[in-house]
Amino acid sequence: MQKKNTKNKIAIFDNKEIRRHWDAEKELWYFSVVDVVKVLTESIDARKYWNKLAQRLRDEGSEMVTKCHHLKMQASDGKYYITDVADTEVMFRLIQSIPSPKAEPFKLWLARVGYERLEETADPELSINRALKTYLQKGYSQNWINQRLKSIEIRKSLTDEWENRGVKEGKEFAILTDEITKAWAGLTTKEYKNLKELKKQSLRDNMTNLELVLNMLAETATTEIHKKEHSKGISKLKSDAKAGGNIAGGARKKLEKRLGHSVVTKDNFLEKKKGKSITN
Repeated sequence: MQKKNTKNKIAIFDNKEIRRHWDAEKELWYFSVVDVVKVLTESIDARKYWNKLAQRLRDEGSEMVTKCHHLKMQASDGKYYITDVADTEVMFRLIQSIPSPKAEPFKLWLARVGYERLEETADPELSINRALKTYLQKGYSQNWINQRLKSIEIRKSLTDEWENRGVKEGKEFAILTDEITKAWAGLTTKEYKNLKELKKQSLRDNMTNLELVLNMLAETATTEIHKKEHSKGISKLKSDAKAGGNIAGGARKKLEKRLGHSVVTKDNFLEKKKGKSITN
């Protein structure tokens, strides 16, 4: 039993041990930061190196250090001590801050023993292929999937633009997204999800083709406005988001007038699975 435990808690890179912990609830591996620093830098005092690096990252305003966790891990003396650990995604970013010829080989190693999201960071095509297979397995049409994958690319371009302009992921992303959604669809994100009777499910995963297209137009327009006007500050970015959304909102209203019905619909994929119709 002890041997099995050790195998689960120790990984080997370049004949050196790296302690790790599997969080079954989050389905994430956590790796000892000091162990990784020791492997990459071959520092005599890896803990001192990490402390200096952590302070430099804090001074630079990086949030990577705060994203590290603390877990009790067994040391070489057999005792357990509180240790800084990071999941694969955070570890990948930390490695970029450590000059080492072993950085690239270690990233490849980490991809194999860690978490597949790292592989997707190195090769986005893997992420696209996984998403394609997942949507097909759920029963979405090929036409809808093509639109959805394009919408992911457009959304990523927009959020990258927000990050470059100092927007914090989470609440501020949600605020700007809400501005865009209200402007093009006439509903807040929450109201839109309520219309489709969704709870934690993805709103975009339950949009029709037409809704996806309009949402993509709104987000693309917002991205281009940010770039054109070199926007900064949440107030200005909100104004851009509203303007981008209004462009798509104008297109929606013209189309609805021509069609004679709303294109923002309560139809969703969940309803389709129950036997009701949805334009996918």
